[in-house]
Amino acid sequence: MTLRPKLLPNRLQLLPISNLCLRGHARCVTHRILEARISVLKGIMMATPKYKRILLKLSGEALMGDDAYGINRQTISGIVAEIKKVADLGVQMGVVIGGGNIFRGVAASASGMDRAQADYMGMLATVMNSLALQDAMRLAGLPVRVQSALDIQQVVEPYVRGKAIRYLEQGRIVIFAAGTGNPFFTTDTAAALRGAEIGAEIVLKATKVDGIYTADPKKDPLATKYATISFDEAIQKDLKVMDATAFALCRDQKLPINVFSIFEAGALERVVMGAAEGTLVYC
Repeated sequence: MTLRPKLLPNRLQLLPISNLCLRGHARCVTHRILEARISVLKGIMMATPKYKRILLKLSGEALMGDDAYGINRQTISGIVAEIKKVADLGVQMGVVIGGGNIFRGVAASASGMDRAQADYMGMLATVMNSLALQDAMRLAGLPVRVQSALDIQQVVEPYVRGKAIRYLEQGRIVIFAAGTGNPFFTTDTAAALRGAEIGAEIVLKATKVDGIYTADPKKDPLATKYATISFDEAIQKDLKVMDATAFALCRDQKLPINVFSIFEAGALERVVMGAAEGTLVYC
């Protein structure tokens, strides 16, 4: 004799009474297995990143920590720990890093130095930061390569787009050093350019501030944060988060930008998973 089949919420029927647990009204073995499988599938869906390939833009100042200049080892290790969380999800990642913690070409040119010369010095500063970041990543067990827009083969390999994409597909993180390799262009523009070249789905600008504000929140207590903002509006309002060239390039390539704080634990991972973190700049 078999028990009359019950109808589950998912419309699957139970097996005969021979498969039921001995306790009264207990769920059948099949039901419990099905629930376990559904639970696993839900976990997989929740752990699936929204973006498969990203371009992370780090400011050089972020590496200073509380120091006046240079590279703070504890700070860079903390940043790498946040990067590792995302890399462990299988996300392909390119990184562009600034050099403001060592040398700023714009500031030097403002004090009388030739702008092109100052920018080349700034590019070399980004190479130094890239090597420091590479070393920290290797210590954390992350596979990483550095490619430079300037030809310094004794130190790093030159930038080759096809090779960079192959590295990404192999699960390596690629750090793009020396900006675009040309003076008068910022590392923000380099991030937009490299992001477009490698086919990134989004540019993530990691800063000390948790998004884009109507004004500098350190100077204006009434400043409010944008949850989202269009490229055109950001350019029109002359928001000083990224330069206009980088905004325009990302807009033309339909490459969104998410601005967030790298110092908020788990913020990078939340952005990659699709959570509302920081400010999203959209087309």
